[in-house]
Amino acid sequence: MILPVIAYGDPVLRKVGKEIDKEFPALENLIADMWETMENANGVGLAAPQIGKSLRLFVIDATPFAEDENLETGEKEVLQSFRKVFINPKIVSEEGEEWAFEEGCLSIPDVREEIWRNETVHVTYQDENFETHKATYTGLAARVFQHEYDHIEGVLFTDKISSLKKRLIKKKLENISKGKTGSDYRMRYFKSKRK
Repeated sequence: MILPVIAYGDPVLRKVGKEIDKEFPALENLIADMWETMENANGVGLAAPQIGKSLRLFVIDATPFAEDENLETGEKEVLQSFRKVFINPKIVSEEGEEWAFEEGCLSIPDVREEIWRNETVHVTYQDENFETHKATYTGLAARVFQHEYDHIEGVLFTDKISSLKKRLIKKKLENISKGKTGSDYRMRYFKSKRK
């Protein structure tokens, strides 16, 4: 089922996600809905907070990046098969030089900014069968993982830009939080209880 993507301004995007276990109700359905929602919005990643669930869960399909002709052969090979479910992930360490890349987010449509991130991450996570894995990702795979990991930590990519750039996009962010955006996928906007 395609779910609405939670828009910038909703407090759920600022909460640290809770760990989940095998007993989590209807997890298989939730993961299937996340895949469908992400694909419908043409995203490469979707974290549970983006569908209103404060959980340590995200899905990534970075295979569209594998078509980039500027990538090295090894990175293309990694990205061609980089379609995974991450449950209770942890970044063990980050290393390498920081590099900039323009990022966007389904919860913040029509805003793209250059974000600096470490080149390599060493991680642990559980898959949809709750088997534990250790992995090292570099380049774009690392970046997508870091972006989605930030979501389960209550961090948005716009938190990582300069104060000048934050001022420049402030009005756009306010408009997104008020539902004044032109996304081509369903979104849910936070309705404050203020009177």
